[in-house]
Amino acid sequence: MLGVILLYLSVNLVCVYVLGADGLMQTKTPASEVMRIVLGERGAKLIAVGITISTLGFLSQGMLTAPRVYFAMADDRLFFKQVAKLNPKTLVPVAAIVLQGVWAMVIAASGSYEQILNYVVSVDFIFFGLSAMSVFVFRRRDPETPGFRIPLHPLTTIFFIAGCFFVVANTIYKYPKNSFIGLGIMLIGIPIYFLWRRKP
Repeated sequence: MLGVILLYLSVNLVCVYVLGADGLMQTKTPASEVMRIVLGERGAKLIAVGITISTLGFLSQGMLTAPRVYFAMADDRLFFKQVAKLNPKTLVPVAAIVLQGVWAMVIAASGSYEQILNYVVSVDFIFFGLSAMSVFVFRRRDPETPGFRIPLHPLTTIFFIAGCFFVVANTIYKYPKNSFIGLGIMLIGIPIYFLWRRKP
């Protein structure tokens, strides 16, 4: 985590140093602009390829992990039972993966990258913050249970929670329409969840 933080801060410092605050505000592709200034067009293309590979890697893990959530929901009888079926040879939840692929195509066709990002950020960071808040619940419930101790807890945990909710508030403030669409999709899931729970 420290490595990721240092890398992220270093990239930001380089972008601010090379482009300045005004230049950074005027571009939507700061990494490419920096590489264009430092190494020319070849550098801009090189970093664009690197970003593409990184993005595909992130999307691949999303396409692999999200179907397991659908599978677990179906296995707990909180979703269509067909989604819980595994391929007999590979033991892979094929129906869940297909569902994720179809849903991803629907989302991709629903708007621009920025709109979709706003949908996701406004909801994702709520759950990141709630996940961190659960640490306080588990620590109070089982104070003697040995396990991993978060360094500088509770300060680091509180800082993380505050950061998550700051990101959510900022996204809602800057992109209210897109944020409320994402939040609306999330809230639709609550009554659906209780309807599934009522099923015998």
